[in-house]
Amino acid sequence: MTKGLSLVERDDQGVDRAFREDVLRGLRQRPKATPARWLYDDAGSELFEDITGLEEYYPTRAETEILDTRGADFAELIGPGRAVVEFGSGSSVKTPLLLSAIAPGAYVPLDIAGDFLRQSAAALGEKFPGLPIYPVEADFMRDTQLPDEVMPLKKLGFFPGSTIGNMVPRTAVDLLRSMRATLGADVGESPMLLIGMDLVKDRDVLEAAYDDARGVTAEFNRNLARRINRELDGTIPVDALRHVARWNDEFARVEMHLQATEAIDFIVSGERFSMAEGETIHTENSHKFTRRSAFLMLGAGGWTPLKRWKDSAGRFSLILAQATEHRDAP
Repeated sequence: MTKGLSLVERDDQGVDRAFREDVLRGLRQRPKATPARWLYDDAGSELFEDITGLEEYYPTRAETEILDTRGADFAELIGPGRAVVEFGSGSSVKTPLLLSAIAPGAYVPLDIAGDFLRQSAAALGEKFPGLPIYPVEADFMRDTQLPDEVMPLKKLGFFPGSTIGNMVPRTAVDLLRSMRATLGADVGESPMLLIGMDLVKDRDVLEAAYDDARGVTAEFNRNLARRINRELDGTIPVDALRHVARWNDEFARVEMHLQATEAIDFIVSGERFSMAEGETIHTENSHKFTRRSAFLMLGAGGWTPLKRWKDSAGRFSLILAQATEHRDAP
């Protein structure tokens, strides 16, 4: 059973208002930068699904291994009957493993890419015909009102794939707090969160994962420029942008950029911009964590870690946390 809901604010032309505002703000600043979530329109989401199957891209295989082998742990610690609220459209591989393990009472995927959201929800509905599914088209970076049907249920937030690493720490902590509010931590429901966090490792392994030999990640990155051109009346010369992925050791993150191979001028939503040769638009971060930094971030976001699992090669972690009760400072 699938019932959908859309909470995305659009203008008279059907354009996501937040997308326009973020892109224009990011192109005006120096250095230029845009939030990573705008990489994931329907085309970007499909390209990312392709990325997850690449030889160089280890996170999906590592996380899937954990979900596949630790089902009994999840069932014991999480228990049955919770509404699983997934922040992002459900993975065709990972999400069914979790749903099969814990016997949920409902499933609520939240995603801003509406068509991809509905497709993934429909596919999961075929695999779990008795499970109530309520896809919500929304920006999960903000507090979201869940469907009335799931409000009486306890909640489990599911945030796989180390998407939390796409954000700078301040934004990541804000998101964790927003998730806490969305899941109803302040109304006594004691929600849980199962979250993926990628681990610090060899630089060559990390850079290869974000700059694959087939160039799929490059197309995923350049798709942002195509989206801007399509939705915001842009004239960005996509062929003059090359994909760059590099490890920033100071901030423990892989950075993705679109770099101009020549001086270019273009228009977006009627506003003129230029880039010098070699100048970049910073499109994504992928922060990597240690146990200490992961737990510190969760604590700052209002979550208490309960259990941490790693894959057999020690490349990736899944952490189960519970909303921290509000207490007066000592």
